[in-house]
Amino acid sequence: MCRPAVRPATGNLRDLKEARELGVVTVRSAVCSGRKIAGWEVDRVVRDFISRNGYGEYFIHRTGHSIGSSIHANGANMDDLEIKDEREIIPSTCLSLEPGIYLPEFGVRSELNMLVRAGSAEVTGRIQTELVII
Repeated sequence: MCRPAVRPATGNLRDLKEARELGVVTVRSAVCSGRKIAGWEVDRVVRDFISRNGYGEYFIHRTGHSIGSSIHANGANMDDLEIKDEREIIPSTCLSLEPGIYLPEFGVRSELNMLVRAGSAEVTGRIQTELVII
């Protein structure tokens, strides 16, 4: 497979923001319509988008995880890479969506958190829109 040309990090962030937003829409549409959705399904939507944009081999971790009082919780992880997490995303839980692209030259990751309630799912906190170099 040919490696995609290295774009400026801002281009990678645009791809990640789109992928992340697809994750939000996927969770929100399932929850709001009452359809059951498993963690692996969210990962698959995000991972497929990143792969279609030529960066699949550089997305080397799951899309996200459940969040509890100690950061990671024992709920559904957004994971179809390490395991196929078939646990359902259920009301009264929180989750992260944090896709990343890690090229040899640099890596870019973008995270947001969601609160799932009965019949709704919302993004909590500030949504990252700009590149922060660390």
